[in-house]
Amino acid sequence: MRTKGFSLIELLTVIAILGVLAAIAIPGFSVWLPDYRLRIAARDLNSNMQLAKIGAIKANSNWAIVFDPGVTPGRYYLCSDPGGNGIWEGIGTDDTVERTVDLAGYESGVDYGHGNATFPIGATFDNEITYGNDVVVFRPRATADDGYVYLQNSKNTTAYGVGTRISGVVLSKKWDGTGWE
Repeated sequence: MRTKGFSLIELLTVIAILGVLAAIAIPGFSVWLPDYRLRIAARDLNSNMQLAKIGAIKANSNWAIVFDPGVTPGRYYLCSDPGGNGIWEGIGTDDTVERTVDLAGYESGVDYGHGNATFPIGATFDNEITYGNDVVVFRPRATADDGYVYLQNSKNTTAYGVGTRISGVVLSKKWDGTGWE
């Protein structure tokens, strides 16, 4: 009588095939991963700007995102109240911080920067954050400060610009090597 199952040779053949496929796939995946993480960081920043805009409308008071380029990699804070001093400063102050986002959490060297972009989206590259005092304020009438935040990864070949217009529109643009799309 024969029992059903796999022989040792069949099992070793399958493991060898999986090993070859993994050896081929992993290098390609590691090249793709930094750009994917950068795209996710840009989408999250766009979403947090939308959240601040909606929070300001709903609460009928200003909300802000405070960017902190003083640490590497950077971080930002979604704030719903500037506290008693009326100045948006972020964590460690009397601001009411709704959310903290550390760019280190995205790995792959995601940080403030413009990668290999050769010109800005309408502001200068004097600073990777073009908002005054590194703060974008969203107002109850759905308006916001005008500016952009640039993000890059460790490859420095790709960059995203996420920003707002005075009308309150939140925009995301990607550097395609020749321009912002």
